[in-house]
Amino acid sequence: MNRKLRIGMVCPYGWDTPGGVQIHMKELAEHFQREGHIVSLLAPVSDESSVIEDWVVPAGRPVPIPFNGAVARILFGPIATSRVRQWISTGEFDLIHLHEPAIPSLSLLACVAAEGPMVATFHASAPKQKAIYAIGPILEPILEKLSARIAVSEMARETLKVHFQTEAVVIPNGIDAGKYSRGERNSDWYRPHTIGFLGRFDEPRKGLSVLLSALPEIARSIPDVQLLVAGPGDEEQVMKNVDSAMRSRIRFLGRLSEEEKANFFKSVDLYVAPNIHGESFGIILAEAMAGGSAVVASDIQAFSDLLQNGEFGATFKNESSKDLASVAIRLLKDDEARKALAARALEYSKIFDWGTVAAQILDVYEVAIASGVPVTLASENRGWKRLRSE
Repeated sequence: MNRKLRIGMVCPYGWDTPGGVQIHMKELAEHFQREGHIVSLLAPVSDESSVIEDWVVPAGRPVPIPFNGAVARILFGPIATSRVRQWISTGEFDLIHLHEPAIPSLSLLACVAAEGPMVATFHASAPKQKAIYAIGPILEPILEKLSARIAVSEMARETLKVHFQTEAVVIPNGIDAGKYSRGERNSDWYRPHTIGFLGRFDEPRKGLSVLLSALPEIARSIPDVQLLVAGPGDEEQVMKNVDSAMRSRIRFLGRLSEEEKANFFKSVDLYVAPNIHGESFGIILAEAMAGGSAVVASDIQAFSDLLQNGEFGATFKNESSKDLASVAIRLLKDDEARKALAARALEYSKIFDWGTVAAQILDVYEVAIASGVPVTLASENRGWKRLRSE
């Protein structure tokens, strides 16, 4: 597409709280701006002084709610509705790209308030829930306004089909593959037989406890094994449940900058993702592969799909520390097999680069704006009329 677009993006989650959707949107917006498109992104913000991107428009303070095994910070209500409408009316957008419009936050409000070209990306994969089925019929007429739908994985696509009986094109999450390939080994972190874990490690669904339970068995076969744990969490609380003999093998690195993250993947022999549930894609696996790591992951569907059932990363039975230990020991002892796995994964990771992914998203945009009708405020809020009638 040669035409330069005015793109409005809407984030449903708190912008200043780390999360996969926020990172996806930030990197996509930056990629589009480098290509000459104009982007304005509306998002909930807890602390407006923390926002450094001049293209992000704060819509108000979010509130935390439990969602899909984690805590989502969302924004809804009359004030948020007013800010959404003001943003739409002054944006002069060629199209609006909504993320997760099926949850009660800004994207849903924007879908109600706008008319014209609208594309939505669905990230979440959730099991069948009575609450979602109950509101599905209410949301359907709102989501029917969408010009096109994107799902980040087959799981997210299936979730959309089950809950709302609608289809979507699958376009994966994107990464800056070059950034991770340029990482450098940190000599202070690395030593032979180093395992890495990155994530909110005190969130149970991330599965660090499974990896920690596997560590004693791994250490019996690999006496010099070391575990690097990066990301936010309460280190002292985690260490209370660790065998005292294992504590010297575990090193907490805290939150990492983007540069440090790239170096982290270069500084481990195995990257382990023991996540238990709640994942629809697995962006961290794509990043680890692009950084040259050999990946070991639980066999939850999202990870098995991304790793092509073991072709580009080894999998172990979900929540089985014994199986994880067996897989890790095999790869740590076999340098040739581990390096071959990492090499295949590195080549495969190129399909997730933003240069490829953003081009696919632009193709969807082109279909959405084919009518030539610009984005405007809805003349009547069809969705709210339906909501009030229920």
